[in-house]
Amino acid sequence: MNPSTQRITAFDFARALAIFGMIIVNYKLAMQADNDVAWLGSIASLFEGRAAALFVVLAGIGVSLMTTKARSSTSKEVIRRSRNNLYRRAAFLFIMGMFLLVMGWNADILHYYAVFMLVAAILIVASDKIILSLFTVILLASQSFLIMFDYSKGWDSSFHEYTEFWTIEGFILNLIFNGFHPIFPWVCFFLIGLWLGRKHWLYKGNRLRIFLYSLSGAVIFEAISYGLIKGTTSVLDTDSANYLFTTKPMPPTMLYVLSATCLAVAVITISFYVVEHLGHFRLTQALINTGQLSLTHYIGHVIIGLGFLEMVGYLENGNLSFSIAYGCSYFLIAMIFSYVWRKWIARGPVELIMRRLC
Repeated sequence: MNPSTQRITAFDFARALAIFGMIIVNYKLAMQADNDVAWLGSIASLFEGRAAALFVVLAGIGVSLMTTKARSSTSKEVIRRSRNNLYRRAAFLFIMGMFLLVMGWNADILHYYAVFMLVAAILIVASDKIILSLFTVILLASQSFLIMFDYSKGWDSSFHEYTEFWTIEGFILNLIFNGFHPIFPWVCFFLIGLWLGRKHWLYKGNRLRIFLYSLSGAVIFEAISYGLIKGTTSVLDTDSANYLFTTKPMPPTMLYVLSATCLAVAVITISFYVVEHLGHFRLTQALINTGQLSLTHYIGHVIIGLGFLEMVGYLENGNLSFSIAYGCSYFLIAMIFSYVWRKWIARGPVELIMRRLC
């Protein structure tokens, strides 16, 4: 496997890990599974907010690589075509996301992803300085919004259903501020991906250093979060301290974004090592193929996976052990499907449709 191919497949491998984590988290959410088994609850919580963040960072990297030619071109026509391509993809993803929302999947990420695509179209030729400045401004603004506005507005008491979603005000508020993956601050993950996609840090000479820095960063931000929560209880009540300084995805604080970003970079770095040293194994190839069909599997895990449970009347079973076992089983089937499908067809079913339309 040549270095260029290895680089792309490493991102595919990481994308498969992100999809696996998202399936585990989403099935737990959809089945309203309680942490009836403590150690399983701890494992499931490791993926919450981290798998989806990795998915968005990888999306940013993918768009950055896809627009390399336009970015380096001085031709306005090349840039225009690249922007139009991103606009069409944004429209496609928004329609797919709305379809899932209409079906009742209120934790959809695709309609947010569509907005991130629009941001990418605007920033095709933006400098690194502008992208990092936007990241900083949005991150600080997002933390300020948590103080200025009511984060619970629109949600039911359990934070499982956004009761005002299908109103204009509720939809905009959910999209921008307090949905499952709101633009403020989730676009920060995408911006970091756009920036990382322009770099060559993940080549052999830098990988270990990047891995250690990113992993250390995740640990440091988690420690800062813990220290601030414990250290401010004399001034703030426990709920307020957790609200402002948590590293859980809801509410998405500045410390959460920084911790999850560092962890995403660490996972991507590990993926490079795995693909480089274990890329010849069928399991590794199957995971790479699964990452290449990530959009198909994201839509499929809702329509097929959750649709089947709803059909047999076992969706809201509340059993964590079942939700994790079902998620793992679905992902295994997805891996087998991906491995076989890619033997015959280069793109997944949904990816093929998007390619032809966009």
